[in-house]
This record gives sequence, C-alpha cells and structure tokens, in this order.
Amino acid sequence: MILLYVLGICLMVAGLGLSIALHEIGHLVPAKRFGVRVTQYMIGFGPTLFSRVKGETEYGIKAIPLGGYIRMIGMFPPHKGEDPNVIREDSTGFFQQMSEEAKEWDSSQYSAEDRHRTFVSLSAPKKLVVMLGGPTMNLLISIVLTAIVLSGFGLPNVTSEVDAVSRCVVPATAPKDASCEGMPEAPAYAAGIRPGDVITSVDGTEVANFHSMSTLVREHPNESIEIGLVRDGREMVVKATPVANEVVARDAEGAPVKKADGTYATVEAGFLGVTGTQELTPRPLTEVPGAVWEQFAGTAKVVVTLPVRVWDIGKAVFSSEERDQNGPMGVVGVSRLAGEIVSHDSPSFSLKEKAWTFLSMLGSLNMALFVFNLVPLMPLDGGHVASALYEAARRRLAKLRGKPDPGPVDASRMLPVTNVIALAFILMSVLLIYADIVKPVTLFR
Repeated sequence: MILLYVLGICLMVAGLGLSIALHEIGHLVPAKRFGVRVTQYMIGFGPTLFSRVKGETEYGIKAIPLGGYIRMIGMFPPHKGEDPNVIREDSTGFFQQMSEEAKEWDSSQYSAEDRHRTFVSLSAPKKLVVMLGGPTMNLLISIVLTAIVLSGFGLPNVTSEVDAVSRCVVPATAPKDASCEGMPEAPAYAAGIRPGDVITSVDGTEVANFHSMSTLVREHPNESIEIGLVRDGREMVVKATPVANEVVARDAEGAPVKKADGTYATVEAGFLGVTGTQELTPRPLTEVPGAVWEQFAGTAKVVVTLPVRVWDIGKAVFSSEERDQNGPMGVVGVSRLAGEIVSHDSPSFSLKEKAWTFLSMLGSLNMALFVFNLVPLMPLDGGHVASALYEAARRRLAKLRGKPDPGPVDASRMLPVTNVIALAFILMSVLLIYADIVKPVTLFR
C-alpha cells in the first residue's frame, strides 16, 4: 500500500513537471522563432540539479519543483538615444535606483550586436504571442485531458442495476450507525429484489437509470406497484409497496439538496430500499467545450476569491476550525491526494475510476495554471500581457495624434510592485504547504 501511495505521488509530480515543461516550451518556441536570444530554460527554482547547454540555451532542472522559467535577454529597455550597455547614473530615489540597477544588470547580459534580439525589441503583438504561449499550453493540456476524461472514460452515472438492498427502512434523519432493530422491513427486501438485478420498469414505465427509477418510486408512497427487472438474463416482475419515508431531497439532476447550514434537506416520499451501481458513461465530444467552459468559470471564481480563501486557510490552520475541503492546495496537498487515489483499496474504486480521478485532477490543475497566469500582475505572464497591450495602445494613440513613437514600456519601473507580489506568492505557497501537512485535504475518510 505504501508503494502504491509513493507511486501516486511520483505520477503526480511527473504530471505537474510535464505540464510546467510544456508551459515553458510555449514561451520558448515563439521566442526563438522571433529571434529572441533565450539563455536559460529551467524547470524549478533554486540550485541546479542538472543542466546541459545546447546552442545558446542552457536546459536544466532545479531543486525546488514549484514552477519554471525561461530567461530572455533584454527584458527592460535602455535609455532613449543611448547605447544599451551604458546606463546613466542619475537616480534620484530608491525606486528609480532599483529600476536603473535592474537595467544595468539586464544590459550586461548581452552585447550591442544582440540588441536586436532582445525581448523588449519585439513588437507588441509578438510579445503577446510569447507571453501567452505558456498559459495557452496549459489550456490545451486541460482541453485534451477533459476530452479523454469525458469521452474516453465518461461521467459518473448511477445505473438501475441494483448494487445493494436495504434490510429495513431507516429515516434519512437517523444516525448513520442506526440498526434495523425495531425498524420495518424494506419493500425491496420484502419483494425479493437482489443485488445484481437490473430494474427495467416501475409501474409500467420504463426506466433508463437509477435517477429515473428513484423518481418514479418516490411518487408512489404506500402504493403497491409492479417492478420490472432482469435477473441472470431472465425478465421478471415483482410487486412492492414503497413506504412513505423521510428521504434526502434531490434536484432535477438527481443531486442531493443541501440547506444553508450544510445539512441535507429531506422530504417525505416513497422508499424502496435499493442503491444503484455507479459506472462511467462516455459522453460525446460535442460536450467537451461546455465542460471546459464550466471548468474555466469555476477556476476563475476561485482565483478571484483567492485572497479570502487563503486567509480562511490561515485561520483554520492556526485554530480549531475545519479546513475547507474544496479550497486551494499546494504541491504537497496535490501530491498527497494523488497518493490516496492510487493506493485506495476498495472494490467500488477500480483502476478505471482511479485513472479517471487522477486525469480529472491533472486537467483541473492545468486549467488553474492557465487562469492564474493570466492575472494581470507582474511577475505572472498576465502582467507582461497587460504591459504589451498598454504598449500597443500607447503607440497607436501616439501615431493617431502625430506624435513620435513613445517606445517600449519600461517594465523595470514596476519592480517594487513585482517584488511585493512575488513575496506574497512565496508566503502563500509556504502557508499552503504547511496547511497540506498539518491539516491535509483528503478524498477518503
């Protein structure tokens, strides 16, 4: 079991590593295509574990697997009318000095002969292509994995094949460990319905799945009805009288309805006493775009509310509060879940269900990388995208007004803000890792 747990962690680390590698390739390929000199392509941060120089680029893996990057020369523009290797020493304040020092270091990484190969020398549209290449890769990975999960495996669906039969009628409001002592016999058990039977009709109406069967049964409390079923290839009809019982309320899709306090709403309805068999039913490829959009919208909502969610995690970690099981997780938490998925030992959780769950989670993570990297803040890709859009608009406006080209946007002026945001991301990552250790999110309890 421990070996399977470790295998799950390794598979998730490999999946995330491949996703990050493809993200950086999304930046690397267009950058090289546009002639930008790329000096490094790295997966991870911190000390270098392995690297190899090919051409003018160093490719390698670093010790901390929390992302990756490519390094392009000339991220900041030189002073107007001056050699890019010469920086004026006219700083008048801390922020200005920070900008000047960044420019000086940046320009020291390339010679005058390479100034036409800098990132800053690209046109705004080309900058957009380079910076959007990474997130686009994650979006494509998410789309492919969603298509595999949806059409290759399918969506969870409860069929009308009987998985289990209740021996007695227990109200939904009763404790989970309630016994059958003193409880009336369940109608399905009394009628002789057994696990493995496939229910085909209720009171003369054909049923397609467990939800349609359950809906019909609920409509006949305390009424004798005929239940059509197939057992070992033979068609049979049995009579049963669903009893009026307090059951969990369900919406039009068959999902349980929760009240404001988080408990399940209940209603009085006909109760038969059977549970259906859950299986994965493949869906057509035409449903993939809708599924991707729902995933995008849900992820965007999480990203927008991320500060609040992280704050709630902090409160839960340093108090007796329960952690939100649907909240954000760090790389440790994701890896732990992967370990749980692969090592979970249950007849109802087959290898197919494990693969489905694993690929679904990896697809969701890539969607999260796509959405998160589009946030218009440095040092994220979205910050560079916003800068390129501003540059294009500024140049267009200057041209319309008949004024000189204002040149590229000087991203070095945003370094103070960039550093603050980078520090916030680091602190958030540390908090999530700590929370994943002391109050982990689990799939199976």
